[in-house]
Amino acid sequence: MTGVPGPAGSGGLAGHLDGFVRAIREAGIPVGISQAVDAAEILTVVDLLEREQLRHGLAAVLLQRAAQRPTYDVLFDLWWPLSDRRRTVADEADGGASDDGDEPGESTLDIPGGDDVDLAALMREQLAQLLLAGDEEALRRFAREAVEMLGRGQPSPSGQSFFSYRVLRALSPDTLVAQLLTGLLAEGDRGGLAEQVARQTIRERLTALRAAIESEVRRRTAAEKGRDKVAKNAVRPLADQVDFLRAQSGDLAELRRAVAPLARRLAVRLSARRRLGREGRLDFRKTVRASLGTGGVPVVTHHRPRKVHKPELVVLCDVSGSVAGFSHFTLMLTQALREHFTGVRAFAFVDSTDEVTRFFRPGADVVDAVQRIGREADVVGFDGHSDYGTAFEVFADRWASAVGPRTSLLVLGDGRTNYRQPGLPVLADLVRRSRSAHWLNPEPRRLWGSGDSAADRYGEVIDMVECRNAAQLAQFVTTL
Repeated sequence: MTGVPGPAGSGGLAGHLDGFVRAIREAGIPVGISQAVDAAEILTVVDLLEREQLRHGLAAVLLQRAAQRPTYDVLFDLWWPLSDRRRTVADEADGGASDDGDEPGESTLDIPGGDDVDLAALMREQLAQLLLAGDEEALRRFAREAVEMLGRGQPSPSGQSFFSYRVLRALSPDTLVAQLLTGLLAEGDRGGLAEQVARQTIRERLTALRAAIESEVRRRTAAEKGRDKVAKNAVRPLADQVDFLRAQSGDLAELRRAVAPLARRLAVRLSARRRLGREGRLDFRKTVRASLGTGGVPVVTHHRPRKVHKPELVVLCDVSGSVAGFSHFTLMLTQALREHFTGVRAFAFVDSTDEVTRFFRPGADVVDAVQRIGREADVVGFDGHSDYGTAFEVFADRWASAVGPRTSLLVLGDGRTNYRQPGLPVLADLVRRSRSAHWLNPEPRRLWGSGDSAADRYGEVIDMVECRNAAQLAQFVTTL
C-alpha cells in the first residue's frame, strides 16, 4: 500500500494541499476558489492511503482539459510522493512495516550478495519478469530500487544527485523487446494481430517504467533541493504557454487544436466591430408613428436592423527564418480563418511580397502549404533578410485594392527590419484605408525598439499586440 505525506508545516494536511494548489496555479493551470474548496472536500472522502485514488480524485476537481494532465501528474508526484521512510529504532521496537508493505530500509529485489555480482544484469532479469507480469505497483517499486542502486552520480557539495539516464543506460529496457515478445506470444502468433497487440503492450509498459524512474529521480531531487526548485525545471509549459518562436514539432499538434476555436472567436469579434452600434439606419416612419403616443415628441427612436456580413480579411505574414516558428502558427491561423470570412487573402513576405492564398485551399495541409511557400512563393527579392519597408511597398503597389473599408488587416511579424527603412508611411496608409488593423508580435514587449526592432515605431500607426503564445492570442481575441 502506498502512503501520503504527513502534515506539512503548521497548516497540516490543509496547508500541504494549499501549497499543491498554488504550484498548479504557478504552472499555468487556472484553479478557482471553488475548485480549491472541492479539492479539500476530496481529502475527506477518498482513502488517503490509496495514492492513485487521491491522484484521480484531485484531478477530477482541479483540471479542465486533458492537456493539463501531464503537468498535474508531475506536480502530484512532487507534492504527494511515495513514502521513503526507513527503519528506525522505534520501528524495530514496534515491528512496524513500511508504507509500501515491505520491510523499511530493505530492498524489495532478490539480489544475491557478493562483490562479483553483476548488479545491472541481475536487475535486467528481474525487470524482464516484471514487464511480462505487468504488475504496475511492482514496477514502481522496482524503479525506486533501480534509482537507488544504479542512478547515483558523483556526490557534490550540494548533495547526492540521481540521474534517470544512468538507470536506463544500465538496464537498457529497449533491448528486452524480443525476449518479451517470446514470453507474451504463443507459437504461431508471430506476424499477426496478436504480435501487434503484444508490441503495443510492451511499449506501454516500457513507457510506464521510464515515467516511474523519472518520477523517482524528481522525488529524490526534491528532497535534496526543494519541491519548488524542481517543479520549475521539471514542469513543461502548457501548450498554450509555449512561445511560438520556441515551439517544437510536438507542440504544433496541440497548437493546431487551440487555433480552431480562437479563429471562430476572432471572426465573431471582427464581425461585431463592423456594426454601427447595435442598430442600423433610422426608420423614420416607425419613429414618427411611435411619437404619436407622446404628443409628437420622438422619445423613442426606431432603426432598421442591420445585416451582419462576414468580414473580409487580409493577412500579411513575415516568413523569414527569425520567426519561422511563429510564421508556421500564423499560417495555421490563416487556414482556420478561411471559413469564417467572406474573403481571406494571405500574403507572405521576407524582403518582397507574394500572395499565397492559393496554397490554403479548403482541406490543404498546413505543413505542406508552408513548404510550398518556401519553394514556390516569390518572397525573396534580394538577400533573404527581412525588409518590411520594401515588402509593404511591393504589397501597396501590386495589391492596392486588397485593403478597403470592408477589410480587416492583420500583420504578423517581429518588426525587425535589419536596420532598413521601416516603410511607416505605406503602413499608415494601409491602416487608414482598412476597417480595422492589428499587428501580432511574437517578441516580448520589453524587446520592442531594441536593436533593429522598429516595433515601437510601428506601434504608433497600428495596434501592436504582444502575442508570444496561444494564451496571449486568446486574451487578444477576448479583448478585441
